[in-house]
Amino acid sequence: MNNRNSSIEAVTSTGPVDGKRRKELKELFSGCKAGLVFVTAFSTRDMMRSFLTQLSWETEVWVAEDPEHMIHFNGERFLGPYPDVMPKVG
Repeated sequence: MNNRNSSIEAVTSTGPVDGKRRKELKELFSGCKAGLVFVTAFSTRDMMRSFLTQLSWETEVWVAEDPEHMIHFNGERFLGPYPDVMPKVG
């Protein structure tokens, strides 16, 4: 069974997963029984470049013009939830 839950933000509709948005999503899904993975989706690399400084660490990026690749922003996990967004046991 998969214990991941992805939150994908399309930059054209809600903006990138920046530090503030990551915190908001973490609080919004605090009762979730799966860990969270935060992904920002861009249509092009040029669009991604314009938001690059806003992207939060410990998130992922997907670009539609290169759909078979993802960009990982730091941390020890790749496409896996971090301890601060894992469900509480017990």
